[in-house]
Parts: sequence; C-alpha cells; structure tokens
Amino acid sequence: MDREIVFGQYYPKNSLVHKLDPRTKLLSGLLMIIVAFFAKSYYSYAVCYGFLAIVILASRIPLKSILKTVKTILVVLVLTLILNIFFYKDGKPLVSWKFILITDEGLIYASKMALRVIFLVVSTSLITLTTTPMALTDGMESLMKPLKLIKFPVHDVALIMSIALRFIPTLMEEVDKITLAQRARGAHFDTGGLVKRAKALLPVLIPLFVGTFRRADELAMALDARCYNATPNRTKMKPLKFALRDAFAMLAVCAFFVVVVLFYAGVFGAFPI
Repeated sequence: MDREIVFGQYYPKNSLVHKLDPRTKLLSGLLMIIVAFFAKSYYSYAVCYGFLAIVILASRIPLKSILKTVKTILVVLVLTLILNIFFYKDGKPLVSWKFILITDEGLIYASKMALRVIFLVVSTSLITLTTTPMALTDGMESLMKPLKLIKFPVHDVALIMSIALRFIPTLMEEVDKITLAQRARGAHFDTGGLVKRAKALLPVLIPLFVGTFRRADELAMALDARCYNATPNRTKMKPLKFALRDAFAMLAVCAFFVVVVLFYAGVFGAFPI
C-alpha cells in the first residue's frame, strides 16, 4: 500500500492495536495527549517516544506512513520552532543582533515544543489509522453515554465527528485532483508575489467548496433515504466488548502515564534538561 496517508485515514492491518476496542484506543489517546504536557525533560520525551515506538511496531503500520502524517503539519512545526527560538529570551545569549536574540534555553525550549507537537500528532493519528470510522463513532458514543442524562445528542455528535474525520482524506484527494486539473490548464501556484499566489488559489478553493457542499448534500440525502435516525434506540451489528487485551493495553498506558508524571514530579531525581 503506497498511498498518501493523512490524518483521519484508516490503514487496514490485522494487528493487535487494530483489534483493540475503540474505547480503549480513545481513552489511551486522551492519556497520551495529557502525558505530552507533563513531559518537560529530554528523559521524559525519551520515555514518550520509546512507548510510541512500541505502539507503532504493534500496529504494524509502516514508518513511512507515520512520517507522512507529520508532513501534513510541517508548516506548523517550522512556525512553532521559529517563534519559540526568537521569542524565548531566558538563558545565555548565543546570537544577539539588533532586535534578534537567540539563547541556549530558547533552542532547548523550541526543540521540546517540536517534540511535543510531533508526539501529539503521531499518537492521535494512530487512533484513526487503526480504527474504522464506524468503530470510532460507536466508541465515542459509548464514552459519552452519561451525557444522555442531560438530553445531549450523543449519537449525532459522535456521527458528526466521525464524518469530519472521514472527510479529511477525501478533501485532500479532491484538492490534489483540482490542483492537477488547473495546472493542466496552465495555472501557476508557485510563481509571483504573495498576493498573486493567493489569487491563483481561487480556482482551487471555489471548486473545492462547491464539491464539499455537494458531497454534504448527497450524504444528507442518502441518510434520509435510508431512514437514518428514525428510531430512538439503534442496534449495533457488532456490539463493543472489552477483552483481556484491552485491559492489558490500558494497564500499559496507565503505567506509561505514571512514569512520565513521576519524571515531572522529580521522583527520579532532578534533570538539567
């Protein structure tokens, strides 16, 4: 499978991570997001990336496909690095020229922020790469069941989130097709100044918005034609069940969470970086 992998796209494999209950993966993903904000030293990030490497190996997803998810946020990553390098003023000055000041602690802080962003993107993308949209919908609906007590439309919200994730790769493919079609007609997107490039994007953005609204209308008509949501209590063809592997997975994630928090609390000693 040599296709472009983006956030929100399912990568079919018969791995241990794919077989986990979607609720287990959603809760584990939430814990990993929280962990990223507790990691403050390179030792903590070493633990984070070590655990992430184990999960990637267990999911049997090629590293090339994982790196493609990082490629999608490359601009944000570079911008984060630049902002933190030039606006973090604490530490020993390394470069000082007019209004530009780069410090050693600024470089360290910027590198940690980059590691945090990459960890967040990869750990969350693993959920969508290993879980089908329908399984994600069922998992989110199950976790949000307590909100039904306050008449919150749990199923509708879960369905909207799942459709939004599913449409991300579809829209990316649509952008590529429109861009190639416009290039074949002589359009140039990488020449001229900023204003000219922005104007050149109009022939891409307008068909993209039109196609998006058309797809949304067709999806709404398809759901309506199939009497979707006509009954208050919908049944599941594959009911969700926690298995022994889910218990072991949650224990492993919780242990990983505790280790990083202990690093944060300084239980293992004070680390300079």
